[in-house]
Amino acid sequence: MPTPSQPPGVVWWLPLGRRDYLDTWALQKALVLARHRREVPDLLITVEHPHVITTGRSTDAANLLSRTSPDGGLTVPVVEVERGGDVTYHGPGQLVAYFLFDLESRGRDLHRFLRDLEEVQIRMLIRLGLSGGRVEGKTGVWVGDRKVGSIGLAVRHWVTYHGFALNASTDLRYFSLVNPCGFDPDTMTSVSLLLDRTVTPDDLLPDLRAMVEQVFGSPLLRVGEKRIRRFATAAQRTD
Repeated sequence: MPTPSQPPGVVWWLPLGRRDYLDTWALQKALVLARHRREVPDLLITVEHPHVITTGRSTDAANLLSRTSPDGGLTVPVVEVERGGDVTYHGPGQLVAYFLFDLESRGRDLHRFLRDLEEVQIRMLIRLGLSGGRVEGKTGVWVGDRKVGSIGLAVRHWVTYHGFALNASTDLRYFSLVNPCGFDPDTMTSVSLLLDRTVTPDDLLPDLRAMVEQVFGSPLLRVGEKRIRRFATAAQRTD
């Protein structure tokens, strides 16, 4: 498998559109190995998921309230994953950004990396005219007393995976199935609700790209899924 020919510091960006959670999770885990072996540069995967609930390492079982959709027509799957944090919901209308970054070259500073992920979202919100910020002692991004962006990470071989979920046009009723990240469901809001107009995940991609480049100081290079999957498959075969 050829090694990347891009200059140091480039980030490969793979926009997947809407994609099943389990498929994307498996792809991340394979690419963590490829990144650790220096077969690929840092990677950013952007995606929307069908309705799914995920539980992290710090999940309190009492925070999973229901698996039945608000209209009663769907049983929402629950997936236990290795990221940090409590239970949360992913679904249509939510921009999910997975960061597979090598922290060996970034000072092994996970705390700073978390703050950088918050900063990306805060700057995106500023571009939209919203005053986003942090709340002391609470990971994520807030507008006033409402949470609009959540973060959960895992690290293997000092390579990060998972990332953040920013509510663009999310159906907020689905947060009633959980206490998201341990908070009351009514704590959650969306960009669309805050602006009183529909803002889709696709609408946010240009600002995401610009702010990732700005915060991390690395250019993003859009790459095709077939190319990425070749590296993932090769990593799995040699694991």
